[in-house]
Amino acid sequence: MADNARDGNDLEKRQTDEAALSARLRRLGDRLGRQRPREPSETNGGQPAANASGFARGLRLSSELVAGVLVGAAIGWVLDRALGISPWGLIVFLLLGFAAGVANVIRAAGAGSGPSARE
Repeated sequence: MADNARDGNDLEKRQTDEAALSARLRRLGDRLGRQRPREPSETNGGQPAANASGFARGLRLSSELVAGVLVGAAIGWVLDRALGISPWGLIVFLLLGFAAGVANVIRAAGAGSGPSARE
């Protein structure tokens, strides 16, 4: 008989603890909702379009930088072979390609003062 009474008390205690835990979780969710700004994917109806456009923009910017470096290196390599000035053409045009890539990234990101940033 003592076992049945103890089981009943444990059940009541568990239900009380669960109710208290649910109330605490609800209050925490409300506080977090007020303090945290809305994320772009939440304000867009839960669609991942904002994340996909950010990924596409990152790929575009990284390809701008890589393309500048590769084109500069290719021009330098061709000049080295044609003029026999190895490795100076490659070094100079690799650096120029890097500078052009960085300039393209800044312009594409809209942070520069190029024509696309003024529009």
